[in-house]
Amino acid sequence: MLKIRLKRLGMKKTPAYRIIVINSTTKREGKPIEELGHYNPKTKFMQLNKAKAEEWISKGAQPTETVAFLIKNCNEDGTLNYKKKDGVKLSKKAQAKAAAEAEAKAQAEAEAKAKAEEETKAAEEAPAEEAPAEA
Repeated sequence: MLKIRLKRLGMKKTPAYRIIVINSTTKREGKPIEELGHYNPKTKFMQLNKAKAEEWISKGAQPTETVAFLIKNCNEDGTLNYKKKDGVKLSKKAQAKAAAEAEAKAQAEAEAKAKAEEETKAAEEAPAEEAPAEA
């Protein structure tokens, strides 16, 4: 069975990968049938021949989970469609603290809204009571 998988290159702690088509029983750094592109996870740089990858998949080659993700998130020109996350990852403790602050803020807003409604009701009732007294 044919697999589309990553072939590791690069030095220790600085990986770089080639996206290759290879027999599933061959070792990771074995001779590939065809090279489809390359991917550097550190810089998020990727160059992939998407048309050839889809052609191999249509022929029955099975992509690994990582390669399937890369093919799915690939632009038509073969570059990675990488979106940097805007939010900061918080610890569980910080998440709980932020949730408590948000809840307290929402509760304060609800109390302020209720107080404003009471004031408007009181203002509406007060002129109605004063008008008959003047006549």
